[in-house]
Amino acid sequence: MPTSPDLTLYGLRLSGHSHRAELMLSLLGLPYRFEAVDLLGGEQKRPAFLKLNPFGTVPVLRDGEAVVADSAAILVYLALKYDPERVWLPRDPLAAAQVQRWLSVAQGPVFNGPCKARLVKVFGLPHDHARAVEEAGRLLEVLDETLGETPYLTGGRANLADVAVYSYVAKAPEGGVALEPFANVTAWLRRVEALPRFLPMPAAHAEAEAPAA
Repeated sequence: MPTSPDLTLYGLRLSGHSHRAELMLSLLGLPYRFEAVDLLGGEQKRPAFLKLNPFGTVPVLRDGEAVVADSAAILVYLALKYDPERVWLPRDPLAAAQVQRWLSVAQGPVFNGPCKARLVKVFGLPHDHARAVEEAGRLLEVLDETLGETPYLTGGRANLADVAVYSYVAKAPEGGVALEPFANVTAWLRRVEALPRFLPMPAAHAEAEAPAA
């Protein structure tokens, strides 16, 4: 496996987007530094951070001179550079496309459902909570059906699809979204959590630092 002398992840540990990236770093066994971004203080909108990501969002990964912004892009980058056996992002075109489908789900239904519901309940953001819970319910129904057929989202072993979707689904109850009706989903969460070098996402508290979409 290639080595990296200088991996730094800029993010917020209460952010599911940041957690995806940090979880991937951990699963790959990569040494890295975590630099917390003060979202409440607006650090993400200041010139120094905007040089890393002009959109002013976390996470951002620095690997030596390379800078990669966006959680899904970071997952792909890490898998391509640091997983030569291509366990996490298959070489086969169809298998890779299936993974990409779930990366899109993570940025769409997962964001609009459990992520937004959590942003309302934990951070007080003015999203439509009822709509987010409804979106989360539809997502969980699809996930539960999918996971009734395979142990992981695209088949018999974990890959980037599971890493991308895990964080906000695991924390859905913090947004008022119940997981108990979805036995296949909860079993999948436990399987992901049993992976070697799994890194849990911290629980949110009332005094949480800032929203971290």
